[in-house]
Amino acid sequence: MPMAASSISDVAPSWRRLNQANWDERTAAHLGPRGYDLSTHRAGRGWLDPMVEAAIGDIAGRSVLHLQCHVGQDSVALAQRGARRVVGVDFSPPALDAAAALAAECGLPDTRFVLADAQDVPAALPDEAGAFDLVFTSWGTICWLPDLDRWAAGIAFALRPGGAFVFADMHPVARVLGDPATAAPGFPGWACSYFETGPIEFDDPTDYQDPEAHLANSRTVEFQHGLAGILGALRGAGLAMERLEEHPRLIWQPFPGCVQDADGLWTWPDKPWLPLALVLRAVKP
Repeated sequence: MPMAASSISDVAPSWRRLNQANWDERTAAHLGPRGYDLSTHRAGRGWLDPMVEAAIGDIAGRSVLHLQCHVGQDSVALAQRGARRVVGVDFSPPALDAAAALAAECGLPDTRFVLADAQDVPAALPDEAGAFDLVFTSWGTICWLPDLDRWAAGIAFALRPGGAFVFADMHPVARVLGDPATAAPGFPGWACSYFETGPIEFDDPTDYQDPEAHLANSRTVEFQHGLAGILGALRGAGLAMERLEEHPRLIWQPFPGCVQDADGLWTWPDKPWLPLALVLRAVKP
């Protein structure tokens, strides 16, 4: 049975302690009756959204490192697409326990999970330098990380020459927009500045998946990363951009006015006003 590590260093900055407590608590909601739909995983082929599926391509026989894997639903989906080996990394012990249980339930003994910060891949996996054909992370990940240079260096460390990194997330332009109810006349609501460089504190007891959840650990700290910062970190780590896409769709409802399309993704109601998602693929030479 795949096993998650049982402990992590207690020496952590306050932003990470707050965020981990929040995600530890979210895990129960995401496994509950209004949580993630794991029926396709249990049926043998877990759902991946079409944007990610296209960027990943054929991974049969490949080794995969999945950063910020949470409860392992995408880790399992990748293994079910024929990946030879999948390693998931996350900082939440309850989430990794759930991920290991899901992998075991789905009969995937070569899928394992490691307790670590996504910025600390070389320290967490010291024997895995150049061991992976694909490093993958998606949807709501880098907003929790202050240091993209460390993050990108870990990705380059893990990839074999010729291996690829696939990233999908909310577009940094879309992250700037907030609740229209907070807007001045004639302007959208603002969540943060596109050029914000410091930590951004939130206190929100709601959960994006379970509308009935009320989180006791509601305080979190996020970080805004613009397009130049993301691409610069990857380039600085020696990765070469192979594919860069901007999409007017997202896998969750980012704003009240967005509507679902035929694929079940969320988009603007009449025309694609602004990009909602960023998808990229970078290669280690």
